[in-house]
Amino acid sequence: MLRRWRTRILLFFAVLGPGFITANVDNDSGGILTYSQSGAQFGYSLLWTILPITIALIVVQEMCARMGVVTGKGLSDLIREEFGLRLTVVLMLLLVVVNYTNVVTEFIGIAGSLHLFHVTKFISVPLCGLLVWFMVVKGSYKSTEKIFLIASSVYIAYIFAGVLSQPSWHDALLATVKLPPHSVWHDKSYIYTAIGVVGTTIAPWMQFYLQSSIVEKGIRVRDYAASRLDVIVGSFFTDLVAWFIIVACAATLFVHGMGAIQMAADAAEAMRPLAGDYAFILFSFGLFNASVFAASILPLSTSYTVCEGLGLESGVDKSFREAPTFYWLYTVLIAGGALTVLFLPDAQLVNFAILSQVLNGVLLPVVIILMLTLINRRDLMGEHRNSRLWNVIAWGTSIIVIGMTMVMLWGMIPGH
Repeated sequence: MLRRWRTRILLFFAVLGPGFITANVDNDSGGILTYSQSGAQFGYSLLWTILPITIALIVVQEMCARMGVVTGKGLSDLIREEFGLRLTVVLMLLLVVVNYTNVVTEFIGIAGSLHLFHVTKFISVPLCGLLVWFMVVKGSYKSTEKIFLIASSVYIAYIFAGVLSQPSWHDALLATVKLPPHSVWHDKSYIYTAIGVVGTTIAPWMQFYLQSSIVEKGIRVRDYAASRLDVIVGSFFTDLVAWFIIVACAATLFVHGMGAIQMAADAAEAMRPLAGDYAFILFSFGLFNASVFAASILPLSTSYTVCEGLGLESGVDKSFREAPTFYWLYTVLIAGGALTVLFLPDAQLVNFAILSQVLNGVLLPVVIILMLTLINRRDLMGEHRNSRLWNVIAWGTSIIVIGMTMVMLWGMIPGH
């Protein structure tokens, strides 16, 4: 019995990486900004979204991981083969645009977090841009994955920051399991932020990156149980962190009437007199780590997606000469994101950052529906097709997000 459990534990750590990394990079600068805004502007009233979003995240991520293991192909590769090049190119263009806005947001987080320690963005952004470029271009998959796993563990800082903020645990836990009053759905800002919370937690790019990582790591069907656990643990941990970010800002900024924030870094600055220097440092350090972490992953995910969709060589274990498009696209996204932050005023980037998360939410149902079409094909997945419960949850997630988007768009029409 002991030997069998030891084997299972060793197997889990052997495949640990893709699911845990993908879920945790979800708490990037845009995510931290969205969660912070949720707590600062609406208190605990958006905490109810965390439980259903966690279930949906586990289901969607597990679907991607399973398709990667069974087919040995990335998601964009499957979409091209099953739906044709035209749809694939349109989808990739949309992903590149949305992911570019996300990359810009990561460099906003880098600039904002180090600005708290009096480092100008003209130093922090170029240096961190070179750091993440060098780490991926000059490293192997194994070395890069180890760095990303270490970065993922740093997110525990937000749990400590949430505890130090001394929230009302009773109110927070009650808001997590209780639906808000119907009146909130008449608040355009509430709906906009709720879509942003969904989009930043289950971002479309995550599905493409996770499936590509599973394929590149070479995980086999017989090892999939451990890989599935990797996905579940990663999803649970990342949403636990998100819960604590909302709680920390609700217990400090909302309670003291500070309302909406302009930057994620502002949340850390405002937290200092209310929750102490330790909470300030933990929040700031977590923001910097998250921004650098995601600034590495997001362009990497985009490069994987585009190259797979076009049938080109990709992967961090290949050299620049073997996969030129992969590395050039990665380089252009990092350089473009950094330059945007350097040359545009911060005031113009705030709404840009939040919008990027809302765009994630708007695009998410399209990706999920394509995934559902693929994963339920007997000729493609065989006995590993979706269960009825998984289909209900995934379809339900798509329908709810589409409904929220329609409500948001209707509210934007003058007179509504």
